[in-house]
Amino acid sequence: MSKNMTKLLTKTKGDQVIWGVVLLLSFISLLAVYSSTGSLAYRMEKNSSYYLIKQVMVLGLGLLITYWVHRVNYTKFARVAVILYLLSLPLLIYTLFFGTSLNEGSRWIKLPVINLTFQTSDLAKLALFMFLARVLSMKQAVIKDWKTGFVPVLLPMLFTCALIAPANLSTALMLGATCSILFYIGRVQVKHLLMLALFGLIGVSVLFTISKITGFGRAKTWEQRIQDFGGKKKEGAPEDVYQVQQAKIAIANGGVTGRGPGRSLQKNFLPHPYSDFIFSIIIEEYGLIGGAVVVMLYLLFLWRSILIFKRCPFAFGAFLAVGLSITLVFQAMLNMAVNVHLVPVTGLTLPMISMGGSSIWFTSIAIGIVLSVSRYVDEMEGERKGNTKKTTGKAEKAEKETVDEEQEEEAIAVLAKKPGRKPKAGPLNNNSPLPAM
Repeated sequence: MSKNMTKLLTKTKGDQVIWGVVLLLSFISLLAVYSSTGSLAYRMEKNSSYYLIKQVMVLGLGLLITYWVHRVNYTKFARVAVILYLLSLPLLIYTLFFGTSLNEGSRWIKLPVINLTFQTSDLAKLALFMFLARVLSMKQAVIKDWKTGFVPVLLPMLFTCALIAPANLSTALMLGATCSILFYIGRVQVKHLLMLALFGLIGVSVLFTISKITGFGRAKTWEQRIQDFGGKKKEGAPEDVYQVQQAKIAIANGGVTGRGPGRSLQKNFLPHPYSDFIFSIIIEEYGLIGGAVVVMLYLLFLWRSILIFKRCPFAFGAFLAVGLSITLVFQAMLNMAVNVHLVPVTGLTLPMISMGGSSIWFTSIAIGIVLSVSRYVDEMEGERKGNTKKTTGKAEKAEKETVDEEQEEEAIAVLAKKPGRKPKAGPLNNNSPLPAM
């Protein structure tokens, strides 16, 4: 077993710090999910360890997916990106009109054979950033131009966000924000980004108006959440307000050091303590210290991804690594901001920690792609160092041969000065030792 583990570790390449962050987040996920699903297991008449075992299997498969993806040369994802993006658009259209409705939103589709439900927006996010990395890298020479440079990278984002927004506005806004950050990194002009922000505000206003008039969409939910966040509560507090109140109580109970593992009280009152509000349960059990550790792990992941971006000499790999990492960390920050009531309720989960299935697997694919870019950069730098050592070795060998020749000439000159011999005239008499270093 130890030999197999050693062999597996030797084949595990890429940024080791990111690997460590993924493992720590997975471990935190197991602790938090096991603690927060007790009441759910009771309601569903399941064993108390049922959801823990399920999460272990999901995370285990996720790690295997990450390992397999990171072994693939990242340049192959340039061709896969086009296929995935073209596949995601009809899936989003199908989900919008015929998707399974859960939590007041049509965001899921169910695969008929394996009976697996997943959010098409998870696939769309992954496909969009892979496709944008490809197009941005191809348009770097003309990226400053609106028509030939910016529009080709703008349209894919608009199509995807427009199809996601009616059922999942928070995800669409998050995608728009993270894509704008990627555009800025990709040297898009600031005035174009400001125009994009203006068009985004107009688009959201139009969508809200149409939804409110026609009843298609979630205008009432969006309006209610904004009012609740602003303090305008109507009689009979809705579920969103109740969740925020319970999350605040959980954070207050946690204090600095927390109540201890498995000792959360608010997990019995929060409707979704294992998904949207799992961060508040972590703070209640492990305190502000535990919450700070989670925040630092995500920031560490982002920092290491930025280092990969700086080290990667090719635009596609650099944009791929930084784009996927930004969207994961930005989603995590939004989830944590909801838990501490800094932004309205969004319904976004905490990547690699919240209980889930397909969402964790798509996140694992994204992390695997980042590690694939890192593996390529490490191998390229290793080859470069190897070539430098070879060049240095050749230079040292040539220098040694030169020194040997000079020493040989010096010895001949010494022999020429022996008694009975007349020193020969010529350059050998002018030899001098090498200067001291």
